[in-house]
Amino acid sequence: MARCKKHRRRFDQINVIPFIDIMLVLLVMVLTTATFIKQGVIPVDLPHAKASKQEDVKKEISIYVNANSEIFFEKEKVDLKTLQEKLSAIDKAQTVVLRSDKDSKFQDFVSVMDILKKLGHEQLYIVTKE
Repeated sequence: MARCKKHRRRFDQINVIPFIDIMLVLLVMVLTTATFIKQGVIPVDLPHAKASKQEDVKKEISIYVNANSEIFFEKEKVDLKTLQEKLSAIDKAQTVVLRSDKDSKFQDFVSVMDILKKLGHEQLYIVTKE
């Protein structure tokens, strides 16, 4: 019997290492979210084009999608076909800023993103409200 008691492990202590791991993961998630909220802009990090030059880039181009499914290119109301024509005339290295109303249809947002991807625009920012 004495031999049996020597080999028993005591379970009266709590292992806190998994708890610390979970807390560190939660801390990273909170800090990442807080960074996006503070900046108000979620940048999309895309690969750099070798052919583009920084001197050619002018001011940013703004595209708006409102709650009524209307699309605006630099404050001018356009349809998807006209938007594609205007974006095809712009340099691919030009910065494009997309502002979509929170009540707009998701399909309108996807349609604009599809045009940008199809034309190869790489400098894209999606603006959100703090």
